[in-house]
Amino acid sequence: MKGSRTGFTTGTCASVAAKAATVLLATGRGVNEIEIGLPDGSRVRLPVAASESDGRSAWASVHKDAGDDPDITDGCIVTALVKWNDSREIALLAGEGIGTVTKPGLAIPPGEPAINPVPRRMIAEAVREVTDRGVDVTLSVAGGRELAKKTFNPRLGVEGGLSILGTSGIVRPFSHAALRDALKCGLNVAVACHVTRPVFVPGRIGEKAARRMFELEPEQVVEVSNEWGFILDETVEAPFERLLIVGHPGKLAKLMLGWWDTHSSRSDSPVPAVQDLAHSLLGERPPDSATVEGIFRALPDAGKKIVAAALATRIREAVHDRIATRFPVAVLLVDLSGTPLGQDGDMTAWPRKTEK
Repeated sequence: MKGSRTGFTTGTCASVAAKAATVLLATGRGVNEIEIGLPDGSRVRLPVAASESDGRSAWASVHKDAGDDPDITDGCIVTALVKWNDSREIALLAGEGIGTVTKPGLAIPPGEPAINPVPRRMIAEAVREVTDRGVDVTLSVAGGRELAKKTFNPRLGVEGGLSILGTSGIVRPFSHAALRDALKCGLNVAVACHVTRPVFVPGRIGEKAARRMFELEPEQVVEVSNEWGFILDETVEAPFERLLIVGHPGKLAKLMLGWWDTHSSRSDSPVPAVQDLAHSLLGERPPDSATVEGIFRALPDAGKKIVAAALATRIREAVHDRIATRFPVAVLLVDLSGTPLGQDGDMTAWPRKTEK
């Protein structure tokens, strides 16, 4: 952690750029900085990196400063190109690096630029401080298409670039709010796409294994990251019939211990508990290891299956209790290469892929 310096969201940067470009188009004068309002009623003033006009349109850009938050868009250039229109409305358009929504379940309907409701309001209010005329605002983020591949956007059905986000206009370092918002969006997309038998995974290892072994729709797999308590509590209200959890025991074993936030800085290592479980089941304590993966590698094949099955049972029971036995749960544990270790629960609701 570098510190606690706050920064500004892409929504704030887009609003500043849009207002600066509109000022230039309306008056012919460029500005070095622009003041806009935030959702809480406060106002901030940000520098304008560059701007230009040809008389028919104008653009302005802002360098995003995310403060001390490890935001993937920190340092990006957010640009707004504005033109007059005859509708007297403010139309928001997706330029290069801004994604388009393609699936239901998000706050913005399919076909629209991925600009969330709060930034939409902020941009409109910023432009309206300059003019009552109709304005087309095309937003772009340099390098946004490539950056988006490192975000949740592809799995949420946002294609072609980044989303313009922000609920307060301010980025607060290391807040869980943005991550939880993204995870909840994934859950909402699954519900909107009529998924009734989702597959929850901690990350890429579980996702790759699940998609390799089962016939799954794109929206059926929901990445949970470390936020198991948050997502499972949200899941109780969803119209799901069954749940399958697929992942590595190094993360998932923490659930049986009551660690529902599995981040290493906020939960204990599950290694001692897995060693104790192996000892009780096999009558012999496995060699010391720093990782759960190491424990399983040291076990003979028969012992591996016994311990993994028992571990899967305990994880399934813990999750089932967490969701108040709302629906049946199944658990499949895999190693780092995605090879199955053990499982518990009825998995017949998820058809297996046939070997070709």
